[in-house]
Amino acid sequence: MTAEAKALATPASPPLTERQEARRRRILHASAQLASRGGFDAVQMREVAESSSVALGTLYRYFPSKVHLLVATMQDQLQHMHTTLRKRPPVADSPAEAVAETLMRAFRALQREPHLADAMVRALTFADRSVSPEVDTVSRLTTAIILDAMGLDAPPTAEQLSAVRVIEHTWHSALITWLSGRASIAQVKIDIETVCRLIDLTVPAPRAGSGPTGSAETGR
Repeated sequence: MTAEAKALATPASPPLTERQEARRRRILHASAQLASRGGFDAVQMREVAESSSVALGTLYRYFPSKVHLLVATMQDQLQHMHTTLRKRPPVADSPAEAVAETLMRAFRALQREPHLADAMVRALTFADRSVSPEVDTVSRLTTAIILDAMGLDAPPTAEQLSAVRVIEHTWHSALITWLSGRASIAQVKIDIETVCRLIDLTVPAPRAGSGPTGSAETGR
């Protein structure tokens, strides 16, 4: 994992105690279980509190609304994906192919739990300014996943970060169109592979005089 990706994936927030972290994990697990069974509407704060064995007031201190909770659930799912992808990175001939394969693997993981995926994406769509920190964390994690797949030897350039943002937008849009039944998996794959070709356009050109031709020219 590159330093840039690590910084993007790690939001600045006060650490939780071991007990608080265990409670938060129970809440997120209950949220994911309810969403997996019935989607966005199945996630009711009272049921989440009961399933995770926390008081309703305590749940609201962690997550002020269902949208906050489901966006945090997506953050948790992406963190798990990121860990899995780092353990089994894609084997590809180019950064563009590696990113496309990585995003399709993440997509297939969401495809296995369509109700959960729909609930999380709907929450992102409904999120207002109050959910900005959680939405920003989801974006940072997605960026970190893409940068890791690119395998950069140096910090990303402005052009590369711009390409990553466009890829993120396309991936999110592909999720929405697939969940709504307006795109097949095959179409999603084509769109992802197409947009990832932007990465090839952002490879920094060698500096003048740094290659064999440049050296020959200098020696003339």
